[in-house]
Amino acid sequence: MIQEKFKFYKPCKLLQPYIRYYWVFKSNRPLDAFTYPIGCPQIIFHKQAPLYIPELNVIQDKLTISGQVNFSSHLYADGNTEMIVVVFHPHAMSMFLNIPTSLFYNQEVSGYSLENKSLNELATRIFDCENNSICISYIEKWLVSQIADNLADTTYRIKRIDAAIQRIYITPQISVNELSSIACLSKKQFERLFHSFVGINPKEYTRIVRFQKALAQMQHQTGKEINQAQIAYASGYADQSHFIREFKKFCGYTPMSLLKVSNPYSDLFTNPV
Repeated sequence: MIQEKFKFYKPCKLLQPYIRYYWVFKSNRPLDAFTYPIGCPQIIFHKQAPLYIPELNVIQDKLTISGQVNFSSHLYADGNTEMIVVVFHPHAMSMFLNIPTSLFYNQEVSGYSLENKSLNELATRIFDCENNSICISYIEKWLVSQIADNLADTTYRIKRIDAAIQRIYITPQISVNELSSIACLSKKQFERLFHSFVGINPKEYTRIVRFQKALAQMQHQTGKEINQAQIAYASGYADQSHFIREFKKFCGYTPMSLLKVSNPYSDLFTNPV
């Protein structure tokens, strides 16, 4: 009998510029998990019990759009959890939903409220299908169909924001002025486009990337002496006190206190497929 099972799926080549990966989680045990901002929006299909998020006082719908968040949260379920999740690259979800990602900021929105007929039909097919590998193929076909409809209009704008995102990953302390220059846009144009596609303003997003970069540093130093000054420098913080203050803001723990309750893991800088 299944107790807990995680499985990751790699997107097809056509979708890889837009989709990071898919994951499926099955469990018949009560769930109590603690999550941090990961910097990537998601579409979630709950085939059994949805999750409760006390920080928002909301139970996710069977079909949920999860936007960018800037806070840590708990996830609870009584048991019998089975969910399929599409994890987008930070700037890509809006081209599939035809809605600015900014509308989902710090929210868990019912996918049915979008009144998107093709998405609702996809959800029905998934909920009627027991084989999750086939469900992933249904999702991929839907995503590809949306690309065909929207690609010409959004490609050039996506590429501008993608170039900025890639630079943030390397240098998260970069200024908004420098990012707008990389995107070949004025500062005001860049901030507006970034906010629409990524779902959060560029300055706040760089803070999430720094936090995730710090988690990645800690993840790979597990079992060794954690050097906070070294992690702060490598992650783009001004100094060690800045690192500790920002880290606590995003996860509620100082770096050293987090090590006592869980193993650090960076979703943004870990590729499981």
